[in-house]
Amino acid sequence: MTHQEVLDYLYEQLPMFQRQGQSAYKKDLGNISKLCEALGKPQEKFKSIHIAGTNGKGSTAHCLSAILQSAGYRTGLYTSPHLRHFTERIKVNGEQVSMDWVADFITQLKPVIHELQPSFFEITVAMSFAYFAERKVDIAVVETGLGGRLDSTNILSPELAIITHIGLDHQAILGDSIEEIAMEKAGIIKKHTPVIISERQDCIDELFVEVARKLNAPLSFADKLYHCTLLPSGQVDIYRADQLFLEGLTPALRGNYQSKNYVGVLMAVEQLNVMGYPISKSAVREGLGEVIALTDFKGRWQVLEQRPLLVCDTAHNESGVAHVVEQLVTMNKGHLYIIWGMVSDKDPERILNLLPKDADYFFCQASLARAMPVATLLRYAHSLGLQGEQCTDVNEAIAVAKDKAGPDDIIFVGGSTFVVAEIMGL
Repeated sequence: MTHQEVLDYLYEQLPMFQRQGQSAYKKDLGNISKLCEALGKPQEKFKSIHIAGTNGKGSTAHCLSAILQSAGYRTGLYTSPHLRHFTERIKVNGEQVSMDWVADFITQLKPVIHELQPSFFEITVAMSFAYFAERKVDIAVVETGLGGRLDSTNILSPELAIITHIGLDHQAILGDSIEEIAMEKAGIIKKHTPVIISERQDCIDELFVEVARKLNAPLSFADKLYHCTLLPSGQVDIYRADQLFLEGLTPALRGNYQSKNYVGVLMAVEQLNVMGYPISKSAVREGLGEVIALTDFKGRWQVLEQRPLLVCDTAHNESGVAHVVEQLVTMNKGHLYIIWGMVSDKDPERILNLLPKDADYFFCQASLARAMPVATLLRYAHSLGLQGEQCTDVNEAIAVAKDKAGPDDIIFVGGSTFVVAEIMGL
């Protein structure tokens, strides 16, 4: 199979949540177990760290991977979805899996695929496990897709689990309340396996405590021990138990919301040190300072141009968008232009209500069946007092916004991972 034939097969023949939505989601671990059985149980041949959550799990995964790489470990990284290229999902020490390897894998596994009829996500998870086992990684950092309990990645027996912030997202699959969603995420907690909760949330803290207690899993709330202070310079001071732990860190990820993720990462580093994975402070500083270069991480408060300031972020649910808006409205800059697109299974009124009314808007849609039609989005926006116009795609919107913006203004692109993914030159 050629590279394009492999990609066409993956995208068009296998059920894919990013394109089809809920109908592509498999609510059991049967297929992934059978796939991995056919591959010789690769998930048992490497150590792993398992990460779930609504917001922050991708950033946490990349930061932890970068730190482990800086500490000298051969580190696997599995995340989803990809932004531009399929191979972004599977990396070892920041290097993406080759399409030659992917093509060979799919060609050899085709008989099993035809028999089991797995989803796109199940195939990519099995593929990542096989790759990490073949490449003999010291440890792999693995991000869940949706939920946790029934997520295909949950056949792992990890060294450590991390659960990041929980918010409302994918309610049709995970449940209508924070508590229901948290219970699904808590499904990654394993017997006698340490678990770190990055951020305390009053309504669900006891839920995690109770699940961990039943499984005799040592549990830590990271923000009880660590906290970050954002400095006017853009640097970060990190404290452990009110003692300065890391001074003047210059993080590669510039979103203010990342401070909530850093505490979980640092708690994980502390736990890994106890478990026999030595990681120095210098490795932490290097990892957090060079995470983009080390892991090729994209789309999180990513600055694309300076004058005018052009920023994109993939935040797409209420809590994620709220954090982005908070940073946007407090920046000491000129006028704000926002380029926005969404997918149809989000609640447009709840999310659009979070956006500032005094910005100028350019609405667009991604080239995706799940994308909300731009005319529909525009109607919702105008009904909520957001003034703007529609564009055919994100790149036209950027061109129009740049034509109108002055050098001290801000242009922000967001609302959907898929809108950000279509930015030329990302």
